[in-house]
Amino acid sequence: MTKIIKCSFCKGTGKDPFALLSVLSDCLVCEGTGQVEIAEPAVVCVFCSGTGKNPLGARVACIVCGGKGMNYAKNNVKCIQCMGTGKSTDGLPCTRCGGKGLI
Repeated sequence: MTKIIKCSFCKGTGKDPFALLSVLSDCLVCEGTGQVEIAEPAVVCVFCSGTGKNPLGARVACIVCGGKGMNYAKNNVKCIQCMGTGKSTDGLPCTRCGGKGLI
C-alpha cells in the first residue's frame, strides 16, 4: 500500500529549494509535482529529521529517504548499533540499519 504526501525536500513547492541550476528548476525528488509516493507503513526519517535534506551539509536530498522525509518501516525495533539515531559515530548513516534507526 502506498500513500501520497507533500515533498519534504521542496516543501511541496515543486521547485529546487537550492536553485542550483536556476530559480525555475524543478525539484529533483518530486519532479516538480510537489508530492511524493511512499510505501506504508512509513515513519519520519530519523537521519534527516524529516526535512528531506542531507544533514551532512550538502545541498542534495537525504541519502537515506531520498528526500521524501519518510522511510518504509515494516518493523519498529530500534537499531541497537545506533540506538535509533540512524547515524554512526562519524555522522554517516548507520551501517546496521542503513540510517533508518529501525531494523
